[in-house]
Amino acid sequence: MNKQINNKKIIIICIISISIILIIAGLLGYNLIYLPQKHNNESNDISNQSRRYQSPTIGSDRQVTIPSAAKPIIYIYPEKTMELNIKLGYPQKITCSYPKYKDGWNIIANPDGKLIDLDTNRNLYSLYWEGLNTSSSTIEEGFVVKGSDTISFLESKLKILGLNDYEAEEFMVYWLPKLQDNEYNLIRFATKEEIDMNMPLQFSTQPDSIIRVLMEYKPLNDYIEVPEQKLITPERKGFVVVEWGGSEIK
Repeated sequence: MNKQINNKKIIIICIISISIILIIAGLLGYNLIYLPQKHNNESNDISNQSRRYQSPTIGSDRQVTIPSAAKPIIYIYPEKTMELNIKLGYPQKITCSYPKYKDGWNIIANPDGKLIDLDTNRNLYSLYWEGLNTSSSTIEEGFVVKGSDTISFLESKLKILGLNDYEAEEFMVYWLPKLQDNEYNLIRFATKEEIDMNMPLQFSTQPDSIIRVLMEYKPLNDYIEVPEQKLITPERKGFVVVEWGGSEIK
């Protein structure tokens, strides 16, 4: 009888031992196989998310293929006081505007440049919009300007590009702080054709002269050689519209 009881105890102990061994083996297999696979999957998900939200890269100091924010401001000088509607060709690109851009701007424009917004009856001196410059730029020519030489450079080039002293001063006040503290700046002025392609301007009464200045620039740590850009002075006569803005290449 005692022998039978002992045999039963031995069998029960063996069964319990085998069960424990199988449980431990199962846990080890889970840790060795499933968890690394899960970790790899999570890592891949994180990597994929990183790639999805990664900023586009620039191929060199002279190239950019990413949209960049611009800051244009528009002055209007008719030969006589007139009511005018101004539209931007691609309103979906607008990120900010003042007065608020709706279905264009409706204004009264005076020869001295003073404007009245007909929607708000506010007195203005310009129209402002900011948007996306979605055209790709390759800077194959331009100017490499030392930060400390920014004032003299802009004074000279903005005059060539057709801005008067008032307009040039407004340009300087905005862009000078962004340029002067850089060691160097690679600067190029977009052509009117390029600006018109990115954002056409439409007027209910067509101006005689439309001057559009868009400065593209990239801060540099060191001087580089680029062919100098040839600038063309536009005609400024009759009913004149002037726009200036800029875009940083990052």
